[in-house]
Parts: sequence; C-alpha cells; structure tokens
Amino acid sequence: MYGTQSKKDIDFELQSQIPILRPSIHARRANITVKFQDLYGFTVEGNVDDVNILNEVREKVRQQGRVWWALEASKGANWYLHTHISSSLKASLKLSVLGNAITLKRLIRKGIPPVLRPKVWFSLSGAAKKKSTVPDSYYNDLTKAVEGKVTPATKQIDHDLPRTFPGHPWLDTPEGHAALRRVLVGYSFRDSDVGYCQGLNYVAALLLLVMKTEEDAFWMLAVLLENVLVNDCYTNNLSGCHVEQRVFKDLLTKKCPRISAHLEALDFDVSLVATEWFLCLFSKSLPSETTMRVWDVLFYEGATVLFHVALAIFKMKEEELLLAHQVGDIINILQKTTHHLFDPDDLLTHDIHCGSSSQLLKLLGRLVFNMVLGPKFKAWDFHLVAFDKIISMTTTTISKQRKKQEPAVMAELDQRLRRLNSVNREDK
Repeated sequence: MYGTQSKKDIDFELQSQIPILRPSIHARRANITVKFQDLYGFTVEGNVDDVNILNEVREKVRQQGRVWWALEASKGANWYLHTHISSSLKASLKLSVLGNAITLKRLIRKGIPPVLRPKVWFSLSGAAKKKSTVPDSYYNDLTKAVEGKVTPATKQIDHDLPRTFPGHPWLDTPEGHAALRRVLVGYSFRDSDVGYCQGLNYVAALLLLVMKTEEDAFWMLAVLLENVLVNDCYTNNLSGCHVEQRVFKDLLTKKCPRISAHLEALDFDVSLVATEWFLCLFSKSLPSETTMRVWDVLFYEGATVLFHVALAIFKMKEEELLLAHQVGDIINILQKTTHHLFDPDDLLTHDIHCGSSSQLLKLLGRLVFNMVLGPKFKAWDFHLVAFDKIISMTTTTISKQRKKQEPAVMAELDQRLRRLNSVNREDK
C-alpha cells in the first residue's frame, strides 16, 4: 500500500488530489460568497479572496510535496518511517542529532503532503508500534465481539452519528456512519475508563478521512488518547480537559496580558470557546486543511501545539478583541476568525513572543535544512512557526503547569460532586 513511488507518480498524485479552485467570472467581479469543496470533501463557504488564499496554500502544498520527494530520492524510500530516523540521517549526513531533529521537525511543521500523511502519521505517532504489540486480527476480533452490545456509550454514539459533520458526502451516509460507529464503539470497549465522550466523534471522523481504513483510524485514535494527549481528557468528569483549560488561561495571562485583562473585565471565560477547541482538537473550528496541519505537529510533537494554536488565535485578533465590549462579540470574532483560517501559515507563523534565542534557532534550522536538501532548495523559505517563537513554552513547561493546576481541579470537581449528591438526597 505504501510502496516506493517515482517522482512522476507523486507529482501526478499531488496534482490530482490538490485541484485549483476557479470561481466564475461573475463571482470574481461581484466578490460574492461562493461554495467549494476542500481536499477532504467538506463544503466551504468563502469569498473570492478566500479562494485565492486556498489556491496559494495548495501551491505551497505541491512545493512541499516536491521537497519530501527530493529527500526520499536522495536519502532512501520512506526514510522518515524508520524508528531511529535521527541516527540514520546522522550516519549518512554527518550531522548532529539536534540537526536531524530540526530537519524533520521543520518539514512536519510546514505540512505533510496529503498523499503521504496516512503513513507518516501512522509511523511517527506511535500507532504502528502500538498495533504491532497485539495480534493482527485484534481490531476485527474486537468489532465482532462487541457487535450488538448496548451500553450508555453505544447509545450516545448512535445519537451523535447523524450530527457528525452533516452533509459530508461520505461521513453522512450509512456507510460512513457504520465505519465511524465501529471505530468509536470498538474503542469504548478497549478503554472503559474513557468509553465515549462527545467530541471524539469529530476526531475519529477526520481520522477516517485521512487514514482511509477503519483499522488505521482506530489505532490513531488509540495512540492519541493513550499517548499523545493528557490523561483523563475524555473520562466521565473531564478532569484532564479542566486542567488543560486552567493551564491555557494561565498561559493567556502570561503571553497575552492585555487580552487576558480585557476578557476578565468583561467577565468572559475563555473556556466558552477553548473547551471545544481542545476536546475536538480544532476539528469543528478550523477548516479541515488547516486542522490537518495542526495535527501534523500534534502527532509528532505532542499536545503542546494545541496551546500554541489557541494562543495564536487570540493574539492575531488582539486589537479587534480589545475593541469588543460584549461577550457575544468576543465569541463572534473568534468563531469568524477560526472558520476563515484557510492559510495555516497565518496561524502557525504568527509571532506571539520572539526573542534572540528564537532567531538563533531559526538560523540553525535553515542552515541544517539547506545542508540536508542541498543547493537546489536553498531558496526554499521556511518560516519559523509560532511554537518556535514561544521559546519558554516547552513540553516540560506545560507538564509543570498541569501538575500545578491538577489539585485545584480535583478539589473543584469533588466539591461539585458533593453538591450534586446533596441535592439528590434532598430530592429523595
């Protein structure tokens, strides 16, 4: 399925999968709202400027595909799928481990070509390794074993299926519903602590569209919930999600103090918008092609990218948000912004905090990348993404923040449970 492809084959796939959008002459002159289909089959509404942005983005995707092919041609087929990828590159290129890590990281941050995304995700996320620890028939055996069983989780899944991306040409069909149901129900039995949580339906649906097969989508969901995201994000009390919200509020105060103070004055709780962002991993908020770019980083670098993206959304609309004086206006600004973020680079290269250390990393990254690709690609401009510019926001920093917030979250949830039990006793 993932055999070596020639340059001609890859170029053909890139061209066929990434068509140019051509609005009518009338639409161009009137600059009216037009509807078009994105790469993953979703109907998108936008004006002609949005279409032009998408065409520019798709040209970047084609160029990025050629960069990936150049590396594959010069370093060997599927070089990025090897477990010890940094060691392999170090041996062949005489570069440091740091240099190799920067090379792969920069490639992924600029976007994995859609045609390569399934296999790159499956390997680099750890899904392939997780799948290899069980018998080949694991997924089929699981789906057969749970067929016909009814639980609170399966009832909620059945309720949510028709509400998951309604109108999509495949997901909103009996076949699409059946595939999504098998993945979600199967995982609800694999991990009874998680079972099923609303939000996972959107995540699993996009995984199905990218991975093409149910089994691969299932294992991507498994590695996401068991290894990539924080523990207890999707358990009954959503304690992990509450922790993430507290961490994000704290980061917003530190990184965007003007916005944070303004929102606090309006008594606006950022969890009103951010909870859906974190539970659905932006799949309901951002255009699908932009979401995939965020997930490229998520499956390689981890959940820290979710904080970077959330901060960037607030920061890029800072002036507009500061002029808003109603909670409803804040929500409308953020929703309009996320729904029209057709260029991932607008989001991922937004400068939230840039210091001298980030400039050094940028120069080092370019140097290493040019050494790897050679003179042919020295003109290739790789912007430093937002998460390089928030130098102090490392995975370690986020982990420390989570541990700091966990006691308060658990105490709050315990108090809430006590109040609920008290009310129930009074009702009896």
